[in-house]
Amino acid sequence: MKTLGISAFYHDSAVCLIIDGKIIAAAAEERFTRIKHDNNFPHRAIKYCLEEANISINDLDAIAFYEKPIWKFERLLSQHLEYFPLSIKVFLENTGSWLNQKLNVENIVKKELKYNGKIFFSPHHLSHAASAYYLSDFEDSVIVTVDGVGEWATTTVGRATKNKIKIDKEIRFPHSLGLLYSTLTGYLGFKVNDAEYKVMGLAAYGDYKPFLKKFDQLIKMHKDGSYSLNMEYFDYGWAEHMPSAKMAKLFGYPIRKPESKIERHHENIAAALQYKTEQVVFNLLKKAHQEYKCDNLCMAGGVALNSVLNGKILTNTPFKKIYIPPAPSDAGGAMGAALYLDQNPELIGLKKNTKTTHLALAKNFTPYLGPAYSQDRILKAIKDSKLKYKLYKSEKDLLDFISDLIIDKKVIGWYQGRMEWGPRALGSRSILAAATSKDMKDILNLKVKKRELFRPFAPVILEKYAHEFFEADKPLPPLAKYMLLVYQFTKKGAKDIPSVVHVNGSGRLQSINCKENPLYYDLIDTYRKKTGVPVIINTSFNVRGEPIIDSPESAINCFLTTEIDCLVMDRYIVLK
Repeated sequence: MKTLGISAFYHDSAVCLIIDGKIIAAAAEERFTRIKHDNNFPHRAIKYCLEEANISINDLDAIAFYEKPIWKFERLLSQHLEYFPLSIKVFLENTGSWLNQKLNVENIVKKELKYNGKIFFSPHHLSHAASAYYLSDFEDSVIVTVDGVGEWATTTVGRATKNKIKIDKEIRFPHSLGLLYSTLTGYLGFKVNDAEYKVMGLAAYGDYKPFLKKFDQLIKMHKDGSYSLNMEYFDYGWAEHMPSAKMAKLFGYPIRKPESKIERHHENIAAALQYKTEQVVFNLLKKAHQEYKCDNLCMAGGVALNSVLNGKILTNTPFKKIYIPPAPSDAGGAMGAALYLDQNPELIGLKKNTKTTHLALAKNFTPYLGPAYSQDRILKAIKDSKLKYKLYKSEKDLLDFISDLIIDKKVIGWYQGRMEWGPRALGSRSILAAATSKDMKDILNLKVKKRELFRPFAPVILEKYAHEFFEADKPLPPLAKYMLLVYQFTKKGAKDIPSVVHVNGSGRLQSINCKENPLYYDLIDTYRKKTGVPVIINTSFNVRGEPIIDSPESAINCFLTTEIDCLVMDRYIVLK
């Protein structure tokens, strides 16, 4: 069975191709168009996925779309009527896109792709749930999804057993933990649906206590695990903006202007938001565990990108194991919809191959599902740039050279193999540097990344050394491979790798073993043998405001417009 999953038209358009229970390819449209969070119909990502499998569009058995547009439109109509006449301006502005595009997905797919086959519409939160459960190694699991909003649901709780997912409870719009976080992101002067992770990083600088009672007025936790917002403080039901004047009055400070100075109260509000978010999720999870009496937890939805929260779940709830996919937000809905249909083909009248289960799929899963480019394409891009380059035929010699550069405090652009799936750079499209240098954080921020100085950098660590440097869960959850967990450093970690230690002594690690990305592993291991430190900095290969690079040409362009010292593409090293 050949299934193409698509997410489009809202946040991050993406595509995933699954053939007979195996994920062949997956990519976000932004990587090809170079438009961050591109939400247009994903022509280029579709083209890539089909070419990767050497099939045409009508070789597919089905296309799975990640949500049900008609359900979402029903919610928007209801929302408009509830807030009328305040909502009339926003409603009229959005009606055109709904009538011409969002409600017309089936016709768009058939027309744009010249596709004649079946189209399946998976509910939004079911797509999230499937993206987590079917990639986990759990036969039996509680599933919790938390995001801004899907069709109606903003949070769901359910159970998966023996390959079947059942969502039992949901919290509905306008009550949304994700929208609370996004509203405060806007209040703090950052871009909504883009910079929530910056607020998470800023929170480490603040003290949550001065503003905690204010947040108690915004959101209430209930004994059944649910929560509700006090909608007197929120305008997103009818307005173009998110933070309201009444919210600003509650906090006692005006809405921060973008790029303006960050004050102490901004840090404290961010800290209170993060703390309250954690408490709400812990309350939800404790009740879910009490009800289902299952120790395994799968999570997805945009809130599952909150790595600070994720790193605290196993110590603050009764769950013993956790899985979150590398793309838990809307882009991952493309994979979730495809997975759900692949595992339940009877939904479109096809028989399931009983030999394929999600456990086999999960065992073989890798996040490296994007394009890889040929050595000829890489060499042509290098020659066209007129830059100096050298081919290393020996992998050992290449790793020796690059590890020496890292030791010498040089910044490396690392471009290898297939691009990562999800928002994190995991060693295919990465910028690498020494974590032992105290000033490397400032060097990277000012010379390369051009981003806010308060934001921390992440370390990549050889998996077997993780507990020497981090106060991490034992055993280390598999989502550590996807850079989705923040832990406190041990004393040794804080001392040995200061450039990745955040202000509160924490770090968001990526663990790596030799099976998943051998060359990346071998580079870090070569560096370890020379320095005694099994850790380097890994940050995404891009600059502020741009998507992570994809092609050799975009890698060279980023190299030329930053102060990266050396670019490594396949076995070529490129110098300025």
